[in-house]
Amino acid sequence: MSIADALTIAQMNPDGSVPVPEAPDAQANAAAAALEREAQLEALQTQMADLQEVLSKPLSEILADHERFKKAAAAWDAFGAMWMLSQRAMRRVALDLAEQQGVSEADVVARAMAYGNEVLNGEDVDLCGSIAPAQMAHIARHKLFLRNQFRQG
Repeated sequence: MSIADALTIAQMNPDGSVPVPEAPDAQANAAAAALEREAQLEALQTQMADLQEVLSKPLSEILADHERFKKAAAAWDAFGAMWMLSQRAMRRVALDLAEQQGVSEADVVARAMAYGNEVLNGEDVDLCGSIAPAQMAHIARHKLFLRNQFRQG
């Protein structure tokens, strides 16, 4: 193949401008962009359908759902307060018992952190059976967040 075979002579546009040749992958890029736009359109249509479903409900039903959500949130808030209080009480008991045995607070905290890290990083560690399987599954769903809480240093 000679260089003359590879050259293309561009014809001028009627307005006198020179046409810019299309990039070889322009069609592939255009197809990919079209697919992306189509996926975005489908996502928006799904979102719109979900909104229409909510808006088609009577206001009383929407408000009833809102009340149920508020009650559920209040129940979780109360559970969180109960959990926090029980954790603080158990911490106080642990520190009192450690003090009776001559163990420092820092040693107790280090031991608790080590146990927490064992559960988060170990295989089938359930603190001698004190964590139920459902609780272990719940912990597993939140491991990334919990690892930040139990990092040492």
